[in-house]
Amino acid sequence: MREIELKAHWESRLDQWAGAGLIDAAAAERIRDFEAKREKDRGMRWPVLVAIGLGGLLLGAGVLLFVAAHWDKLAPGERFGMVLLLIGLFHSGGALAAGRFAVLSTALHAIGTICLGAGIFLTGQIFNLQEHWPGGVMLWALGAWAAWALLRDWPQSALVAVLSPMWLLCEWIEVVLSRQGAGRILVEGVLLLSITYLTAVLPGKETPARKALVWIGGLMLIPSTFVLMHVSIFSFFSTPSPLPLKYQVLGWTAAMTLPILLAWCLRGKEFWMNLVAGLWVVGLGAAGYLGSHVMCALGSIGSIAWGIREGRKALINLGIAGFALTVVSFYFSMIFDKLGRSTALAGMGILFLAGGWLLEKMRRKLTARLEEKGKA
Repeated sequence: MREIELKAHWESRLDQWAGAGLIDAAAAERIRDFEAKREKDRGMRWPVLVAIGLGGLLLGAGVLLFVAAHWDKLAPGERFGMVLLLIGLFHSGGALAAGRFAVLSTALHAIGTICLGAGIFLTGQIFNLQEHWPGGVMLWALGAWAAWALLRDWPQSALVAVLSPMWLLCEWIEVVLSRQGAGRILVEGVLLLSITYLTAVLPGKETPARKALVWIGGLMLIPSTFVLMHVSIFSFFSTPSPLPLKYQVLGWTAAMTLPILLAWCLRGKEFWMNLVAGLWVVGLGAAGYLGSHVMCALGSIGSIAWGIREGRKALINLGIAGFALTVVSFYFSMIFDKLGRSTALAGMGILFLAGGWLLEKMRRKLTARLEEKGKA
């Protein structure tokens, strides 16, 4: 984050010098090229980044397996001491590596915050604490917030982005998920939040923390859309009693307003597009099974239009993929069973070949138009 701030600072000063006539445009461009080359030389090569990330995952998994293998042999005091030791060990290692190897420090701090969650729930199990279990997720989220406030790096912000809504979802699940209508509120809130995360990046606001939100939102979007299309499955897990009115008001208010407020904080005046997305989410949840396919097709077209407006290829690609999945889902659910086996398989083959070619052709045209617009 510090490097990004310094880069923005010297670039703004360079623009001021060029505007004041202290240096000409050619000299300013040469300075930018020189600094960009230096940045590339200093940058971390992707094999090193992969090695650090994979090493962090393997280290965390190995430690957890070791603890699990010896857990039954330890006394309660020894268990609690080991939990504290693991959390302190990773964060201490991250602090020691901060001035020598920044990427390693970031990875160790992230593992330490993840171990905090395991430590909270293991502590409850060690001492047989019969408490409100979503409170453990709340404590974990508070720990991630504290780590982010101290470190200001993207893994901690990603943990905050995951754990904070997870706490609210756990509270909702604990209190009212078994009631009719509670499942739809939960899934619509998750879907709208995923759209907010996915659109966190704006031109000129491409920080690592925002890019992490985009990845989280992209991974959440399609599964939550699929679940909302089949929201009737929640009737199998719900009781006949309806959701009380006060919980309906509370649930809908939180599910709709919190993601929109976050979008306003991230996007400023451009958050109005998230308001439109909120209307689409409500419409998708209210549509029947056939209507949900229509809404998904409209949402895919909206994603493409959003990507064109903001110059983001990721939204265009996601919209193309969403439209293809919608067509395939409609074919399997509405057409496949009505045809003979051979005809259905042949139709599916034609759909994949012809549809894939047309969609790829359209995707290339749209991305090429974006590149031309960027050069203009």
